Amino acid sequence: MHAILSISHLAWQKFFTFEVFNSNHLLEINMYNTAQITFLLLLLSSLFALYGQEEFNYDESKVPQYSLPDPFVSQNGKLIRTPQQWEHLRRPELVKLFEKHVYGQLPKDFDQITFSLVNEDTQAMGGNAHLKEVDIRVERNGKAITMRLLLFVPQKKDKPAPVFLLITHRDPENIDPTRESKIDFWPAEEMVERGYAAAAFHVMDVSDDSKDTFTEDILETLYPEQLQMEDGMRGLGAWAWGAMRAMDYFERDKDIDASKAAVVGHSRGGKASLWTGAQDTRWAITVSNDSGCGGAALSRRKFGETIKRINTNFPYWFTDNFNHFNDNEDALPIDQHLLIASIAPRAIYVASASEDQWADPKGEFLSLKLGSRVYHEIYGIPINLPDRLPEVEVPLHKPNVGHHIREGKHNLELYDWERFMDFADQLYQRK
Repeated sequence: MHAILSISHLAWQKFFTFEVFNSNHLLEINMYNTAQITFLLLLLSSLFALYGQEEFNYDESKVPQYSLPDPFVSQNGKLIRTPQQWEHLRRPELVKLFEKHVYGQLPKDFDQITFSLVNEDTQAMGGNAHLKEVDIRVERNGKAITMRLLLFVPQKKDKPAPVFLLITHRDPENIDPTRESKIDFWPAEEMVERGYAAAAFHVMDVSDDSKDTFTEDILETLYPEQLQMEDGMRGLGAWAWGAMRAMDYFERDKDIDASKAAVVGHSRGGKASLWTGAQDTRWAITVSNDSGCGGAALSRRKFGETIKRINTNFPYWFTDNFNHFNDNEDALPIDQHLLIASIAPRAIYVASASEDQWADPKGEFLSLKLGSRVYHEIYGIPINLPDRLPEVEVPLHKPNVGHHIREGKHNLELYDWERFMDFADQLYQRK
């Protein structure tokens, strides 16, 4: 009973963090309103009943035995030994497998894309940065959507600046362009001070983070056919699509070095950033922070959040086919280490938090360790990650592969960004 209560506590903590407090319709309780109190009690009773039926594993001794697909053996049994075989055979088939079974297709066709500078401040951040607010308009089949890109470019530069792009699903206050609100989730000032351009877009411009309204933007407007397909694009794919349109802009801005661009995501955004990096080879660095199930963590470990749990509560993130693997992880022809592998030889960074067992920090590290074999065995890049889970706040910055576990809870904090920038400093100095 003690173990069950402990698991329930963690599950509840996760549920309230992401299901209630991040909902589009926050539950406001007036403690003097009997009807609202009654409603809350009924809600809590229903949720306890629901989660009391499902036990989540936080015990390493209960992780089942599992075997993982080999990165170096193609679907037809061909051994992969050269960069050419990887890039023209194995990597493309891995991306296709993830499209079919996990994230859905990622359509890249459209008729026209235009960029409009709708606001700028050449003296932002006390004169340290040039703010650009850019509307990216994409047209297809006579219809169009517009997404807003925020960008702070360092003023103190003698050449185009490298850039970090954040895919964010949090309150827009986190990426306030006025900088009246400054939150460590997107520490734009610190990035600019380090010589990096700080960019961000909110996912609501491409696909709402809501099972009720996620189709209202690019899916219904630009790619409605995807909604009829079992392997069609859904929410996370739409967010990756948005990041790719931001890259289209970076390639046209003379103040940005698009060859030194990093895409960053936290939690569900981290899942999207990994899918972005797998789909789009223009990104120099792909960063996943606390991405967990459906992100960096191995699904077959069944530790913390599971495929069934994530599909049940977030059915709009993944393609319909992913439901076939609820309580059936071993049937997957891929696992998340192969998503990390598909980003090679470009740089990959996986970050975790010590108290975020729901996202399975060990499973994230094992996935990185196994996936990063491609860097060494195919490309000869010296990667030697330890067999044991690294200590908390002891970063590992290898050539093209980075990792750390931050002390604390499920969040994206200044410590994480500082390590991402340290890694980028090291990577770009070698080039």
